[in-house]
Amino acid sequence: MSNFTSSSEFLLLEFSAIRDLQLLHFFLFLAIYLTAVTGNLLIIIAVALDYHLHTPMYFFLVNLAILDLGSVSVTVPKAMANSLMNNRSISYFGCAAQVFFYPLFGGSDLAFLTIMAHDRYVAICNPLQYETIMHKGACIQMAVSAWITSILYGTLHTGGTFSITFCSNIINQFFCEIPQLLKLSCSDLYLVEIGLLAFSVAIVLGCFIFIVLTYIEIFAMVLRIPSVQGQKKALSTCLPHLTVVSLLVFTGMFAYVRPPANTLSDLDIVFAVIYAILPPLLNPFIYSMRNKEIKTALLKLFNVGHSSASANRTIP
Repeated sequence: MSNFTSSSEFLLLEFSAIRDLQLLHFFLFLAIYLTAVTGNLLIIIAVALDYHLHTPMYFFLVNLAILDLGSVSVTVPKAMANSLMNNRSISYFGCAAQVFFYPLFGGSDLAFLTIMAHDRYVAICNPLQYETIMHKGACIQMAVSAWITSILYGTLHTGGTFSITFCSNIINQFFCEIPQLLKLSCSDLYLVEIGLLAFSVAIVLGCFIFIVLTYIEIFAMVLRIPSVQGQKKALSTCLPHLTVVSLLVFTGMFAYVRPPANTLSDLDIVFAVIYAILPPLLNPFIYSMRNKEIKTALLKLFNVGHSSASANRTIP
């Protein structure tokens, strides 16, 4: 096969060659993208404007919403543009950007979810020392550490992936996914990136086990709370977080834990859409539906906007 290392572009998978279906895909992804962006922006604005939510838990939640905005923006806009323009190409640097930012946002997501599990553990199991442990400086340090570590993580994956020699520029996925790029390798250097992926899976499993063990202790403590109302309040802040963790980890496993296949099936494409788009789309709804404080902040936000609009209409 020819050497495509010096190629200026890659060709992504198209969902359909039929023009009407391409346009349907564009509008479907546009609706999903706008919903995800709107939901995460509302979470950010609601927390920023409501001083009652200026706590460590919601500080980390805002970071999670920012990451979800970034994650869905890495893959969906390019897929929409290609469907609208009846095009499959992505530039070499555009592909490298996707390879860099997607692990960065995914790694940061997991890091912040792990930090949030620790935050809930301290709040429920050690409430008297919560302000001492989760003070402002500690929260900022944890957030900065998560961001810096994820930037290094994305850099390692980008360097490991694009150090290999490619025998083809045809990617069997709608975005530049690392496992699909490794299938195009002509050299043994792809083993370096496979090693990084294996290490990543080990880290993900370690974080997931930590979160599960943390929540076992949290639920054991919640069951000892004498008040039913107190139990419900504690669970209202824990269950959304646990749901988001499960959504992120189990959808990601579809891509990186399953045995590799030589051909891409329709099920592989469905899985890719699920783990790339579903978490940032559903996270705002999960948090807003199960968390009374978020719902109250959103209602205040809408009421303020409605009141301002009404006042403007009544001014002569």
